[in-house]
Amino acid sequence: MTRKSRRLWLVVACMIGLGSAAALTLNAFSSNIVFFMAPSQVHSKPPPADRTIRLGGMVVAGSVHQEKVKDAPVAIFDVTDGQAAVTVRYEGILPDLFREGQSVVAVGTVNPDGTFRASEVLAKHDETYMPKEVAEELRRSGKWDPRFGKAPDAASWNTMTAADAPKKPATQTP
Repeated sequence: MTRKSRRLWLVVACMIGLGSAAALTLNAFSSNIVFFMAPSQVHSKPPPADRTIRLGGMVVAGSVHQEKVKDAPVAIFDVTDGQAAVTVRYEGILPDLFREGQSVVAVGTVNPDGTFRASEVLAKHDETYMPKEVAEELRRSGKWDPRFGKAPDAASWNTMTAADAPKKPATQTP
């Protein structure tokens, strides 16, 4: 073998090794990525049944029901983004800050019947916090503009649009 052909084989072997390592890394990342979806996105384009997603929105007032199944607490509630609502079933103890009309992010899978089976529920930590993805969906749907103050309560979403918002931004009080 000439020196030139040995160098060529070495470069080809390095490229194959580097390509294989990149493919394995990307495959590992793709199986561990958890996408955020709003309830309207779940209704319009449901994810595969085995795909774990984060469902974010506001808990619909009056939709929370607690029950016990084999001595384990089960919570059933609806999450909405103002355009659609998804029923969530969570087996476990809800966070202390979980309340109706508040932001929530649930991690889990969508069942074939359209309900969401949550393995984890995350609640907001104070009255001004809203998950970034939830805020983006509310802005995109025209239900909230952050320049005009805090997000509206979930009960007013069906009647409120961006056109209903005041024309001047709310003044901040120290």
